[in-house]
Amino acid sequence: MGNSSTLRNLTASPLDLMLKTGASFMARNFESRDPFASQRDIFTRLLMQGAATRFGKDHGLTDLTGLPFDQAHRFYRRQVPIRTYGDFWKEYFSAGLQKGEEMKRLCLEDVTWPGKIPFFCETSGTTAPTKYIPFSRKMFQANKRAALDLAACYLDRNRKSRLFRGKLLYMAGNTSLSDLGDGVKSGDMSAITLRYPPPYLKPFIAPKAAISALPWDDKLEALAALLLTDGNIRGISGVPPWIILLLKRCAELGKKPLRELLPNLELIIHGGTSIKPYSKEFAELFPKQAPNFIEVLPSSEAFMAFQLFGEEYMRLAPYYGVYFEFVPFEKLDERGIPAPDAETVPLEGVETGRRYAIILSTCAGLWRYHIGDTIRFTSLSPLFIEFTGRDKFLDRFEEKVTQSEVEEAVAKLNRIDGVEIKEFIVGPEISERRHLWVLAAKGGSRHTAELAVHLDRSLMTMNADYATFRSQGRIKEPLVVMVGEDSIYRWSKEVRGKLGGQSKIPHIDPSVDGEMVRSLVRFVNLTEEQIGSAAH
Repeated sequence: MGNSSTLRNLTASPLDLMLKTGASFMARNFESRDPFASQRDIFTRLLMQGAATRFGKDHGLTDLTGLPFDQAHRFYRRQVPIRTYGDFWKEYFSAGLQKGEEMKRLCLEDVTWPGKIPFFCETSGTTAPTKYIPFSRKMFQANKRAALDLAACYLDRNRKSRLFRGKLLYMAGNTSLSDLGDGVKSGDMSAITLRYPPPYLKPFIAPKAAISALPWDDKLEALAALLLTDGNIRGISGVPPWIILLLKRCAELGKKPLRELLPNLELIIHGGTSIKPYSKEFAELFPKQAPNFIEVLPSSEAFMAFQLFGEEYMRLAPYYGVYFEFVPFEKLDERGIPAPDAETVPLEGVETGRRYAIILSTCAGLWRYHIGDTIRFTSLSPLFIEFTGRDKFLDRFEEKVTQSEVEEAVAKLNRIDGVEIKEFIVGPEISERRHLWVLAAKGGSRHTAELAVHLDRSLMTMNADYATFRSQGRIKEPLVVMVGEDSIYRWSKEVRGKLGGQSKIPHIDPSVDGEMVRSLVRFVNLTEEQIGSAAH
């Protein structure tokens, strides 16, 4: 037995040495790159590649390809307006549909990017119809490079890591792909990524396709069982609330502390929504020896940022086929959208402490695209950022409370003894001129008036407009409705038809009049009435 163990250790050492030597080389290369030079190079390459497309001809990109960067960029901003997805769909993407065809046939060839677009990422919109984001082979390659750099930086900074002696569990959404004709496929970005991984990564990825394709409830059970039985799984990647549900299910099934059940779990990679409101719950799940956490900022449009092990903030990653511009947050209109001719700043022009909307030009044929995400730079060297949410914010009373402020207010609630908010949604109650907060908590009802005071004070501290409007009586004190810890998930599944994977619970009601949060309250009240009737 001893000789066998020694042999395994000896055979593992060369692999570890090779991985970590390669990781060190890649990490040094990543950290030594000049982000501004990289952006100039990417911009030049994008112009050259897009010049011969229909979009390039419409906007005179050929005329810009031989100009110095500063001059080309100045003309680019004049000749190419900022567009939303709806603009691109109306002007360019819908051209890929045959006349009279539904979405089952969609093909773009030399429209906004050279050649045929082989994939479309379907995004899980909340109020808008499903978006079909073009995903080129160039973008596929860029995302792979970003993932490799992330892994290399982690291994280089954590020399004791055993991550690649095992597997990474992806909590993906629906992994089925739709056939749009002519060899074109569409589906969740995670589905595309998992269905077509590079061969060298296949041994390190879990679960198998059969589990990934299950309905959410069945998938959750299967993933929990897999985690509890497969000691080779050393990392989990997903959205914070769904990772928590998975870990809680493991604890329920295993009936022991999670660290005993999952001794090899080393890393949690999370993104899609802020982890702040969930940090207390993660701490409760792992009171001792918590896994490492790495935050990423991916999207169907681009891979934008990731956190290096040991650092507090994510680093913007302007190296992967995407050219960035930024619109100051205060320049957005009441819908959170910049004007087509809004003044933008390149990466060289950003300032710390200022919130920006992100404008992308990508190697998948999006040009000056308003993605809807906002960030704040906390440092310019390195380029540290924090994700400050979608452009959606509480603004029905002109207060412009941001998603990060909402999430921080809930995070502060969770620091109060006895308070355990598991999930939440906040929206406007227009007729009463106040915010309606629905908080899902362990045990259900609590002293809602006291929690409302805490939320109110937190927002007044963080947001000057909100504080002014409250002091002037233009916004009334918030109303808090407490519900059981699973109520929001049941509502999302039964009313929205969305639960699990990449379908996030919107923390700010995106509807115009607060209908989403009212729908949740109606659902909870109806459910409670049904339970009461059944009891009698």
